[in-house]
Amino acid sequence: MQTTDTSNVMVRDPSDPTVWPAEARLVLTALEAGEAHPNQNRRARPRTLYHVQASLRLFSDPANTPPWRLYSRDVNSRSMGFLTPHRLPLGYSGVVNMPGPDGKPIEAHCTLFRCREAAPGWYEGALSFHRRQPTLICECEEGAEQHES
Repeated sequence: MQTTDTSNVMVRDPSDPTVWPAEARLVLTALEAGEAHPNQNRRARPRTLYHVQASLRLFSDPANTPPWRLYSRDVNSRSMGFLTPHRLPLGYSGVVNMPGPDGKPIEAHCTLFRCREAAPGWYEGALSFHRRQPTLICECEEGAEQHES
């Protein structure tokens, strides 16, 4: 019986940003580098960098339509910033699927609240989760979460 040594074969996770399209990596880098005052965060809840590939299925999508592909920029327990090659409709709700920090899949109901062109053919957007996602709590939120309880 012949065996094959596969110890040097690396199976790449599609959520790994190094396997994202080059254009997505370029736009992500440009957006992060172009933030005028990275220490001045106007958000009520700061987000932490979180780069994974996600999919979004809107409730309004026809049956058997493939999901929209998203590339996450940052998250907190209540929202996610992302890049996508699709112009998505504001105010629409759906379900986003992505790997969590622990590797377990996250499936969350959400609503799109921003989608604007960031570069030709690429859109920067944000969605809010309908329910808090405890696995996405970052260190910057821990104090705020305790005050809300």
